[in-house]
Amino acid sequence: MRYLRLSLALLSTLSMAGPLLSQVSSSDKDFKTQFRTSDRCVACHNGLKTKAGEDISIGFQWRASIMANASRDPYWQGSVRRESIDHPGSQADIENECSTCHMPLTHFTARSEGRKAQVFSHLPLSGLLGKDGAAADGVSCSVCHQVEKTGLGTPESFNGNVAFASLSDIHQRPEYGPFVVDQGHQRVMQSSTNGMVPQNSDHIRDSALCGSCHTLFTKALGPQGQQIGTLPEQMPYLEWLHSDYPKRNTCQSCHMPEVQEPVAVTAVYGPLRQGMHRHEFIGGNFLMQQMLNDYRGDLHTAALPQELVAASGRTIDFLKSQSARVTLQNAEEKSGRLSLDVHVENLTGHKLPTAYPSRRAWLHIIVQDRDGRTIFESGALNPDGSIVGNANDVDPYRYEPHYREITSPQQVEIFEPILSDSHQNVTTGLLSAVGYLKDNRLLPSGFEKQSASKDIAVIGDALDDPNFTDKGSVIRYAIDTAAAPGPFHVRAELWYQPIGFRWAHNLEPYQAAEPQRFVRYYESEARRSAVVLAGADASY
Repeated sequence: MRYLRLSLALLSTLSMAGPLLSQVSSSDKDFKTQFRTSDRCVACHNGLKTKAGEDISIGFQWRASIMANASRDPYWQGSVRRESIDHPGSQADIENECSTCHMPLTHFTARSEGRKAQVFSHLPLSGLLGKDGAAADGVSCSVCHQVEKTGLGTPESFNGNVAFASLSDIHQRPEYGPFVVDQGHQRVMQSSTNGMVPQNSDHIRDSALCGSCHTLFTKALGPQGQQIGTLPEQMPYLEWLHSDYPKRNTCQSCHMPEVQEPVAVTAVYGPLRQGMHRHEFIGGNFLMQQMLNDYRGDLHTAALPQELVAASGRTIDFLKSQSARVTLQNAEEKSGRLSLDVHVENLTGHKLPTAYPSRRAWLHIIVQDRDGRTIFESGALNPDGSIVGNANDVDPYRYEPHYREITSPQQVEIFEPILSDSHQNVTTGLLSAVGYLKDNRLLPSGFEKQSASKDIAVIGDALDDPNFTDKGSVIRYAIDTAAAPGPFHVRAELWYQPIGFRWAHNLEPYQAAEPQRFVRYYESEARRSAVVLAGADASY
């Protein structure tokens, strides 16, 4: 009788899923593969609320995340096309490698069948129907929840080289979660997914689960496609390991905030669970969530407009409240010169910014006199998304050094990675990059820069700067106040941009649909491409 009640509840839940399920269709062939698309999961994991009425539906939160939209990401699509044009003889390998994280269902299915996965054969994505269903599903539920704990967090598992639950019995495969599930709910899920059986395993809460895919080494390619080097492209997990955060925070505790009360985790009855984590996957790419909404027709975005607006808002709020702190210190004014220190602290568990190297943070400093006239400004954002005074935004082969002291409005302190090709030239081509010319991204607490491995090293003058440590970065500003009347008001802001001007506009020369489309998107979104993470004011 209990199983009958659960089955009736499942039918009711499926009928409530409405618009989401109308977009998807899993064929019999799909059920013979390793994975299931998200429609097999979200029907039962939506309609979830806290006591106060907050919607914590797993499916709806997930589908507005960058994880769910990994394959729709127009910047990724444009970048893969760029790399394929730069290295035409390696296109098949490039598509196969780049699909690992952005089209994992198609990638790992192809791998199990002994072939290479493709990207462009699925583009443009036509929604979740038909042959593109698995490709459009991004980092889907059954990817993360089928990962085995074997080898997680070890070098062998990096680049998404994880082990999945065995295919030996396609009708009874484990789907790992944080809770013990009773036999009745196991049968409901096994039936609705045609083979997935929920099982409890603590590794689903382990940072190593995230770290295996979010530690990415890229192979640099020569003119004939030969490997000429290796780039530590994205290292947030190794940065976290080298900090003091493993003693206090996991990846999940920050990026999947815990619901602070017992709640239902499924709409098919069942007990309330303490310790559910929201499936928001809050990160740093609010710009992409804006684009997914603004160009939803082009990108066949499944998440509803209000879901993406909410997701982008959560991302920006997260960045503003939990990423950085700015303070003004040691000010002195004499002989027509105002000098002060700007102290910037990283409050995250990895470098700030971290992961994809298109990201940058910088200081915007404004000094006004008694009458409100600006007498000094460094680091203003232009309407096109470039930074005033940044050499790299003007010239793709130059870049701003790490500054210990700034004396001119044309100098700007930018916390960023600058990639180097094999000839020591600046590049934004990931498969041309063999290392870094500069990496002065802000360090997390406990990060000892002198003992850091080469993969997460500080590069450039910041390495020797005694005022650049895990406690923050201190930059001295020496400002000529001339005949301006005091007192002087100083405003210091730390700005952040997920995709820098040069990283977007370096796609412009590539005359293919995907790069050209992204440049158009970026130009239209440039005014909303950056946010202020933290700020401080003082008068002297």
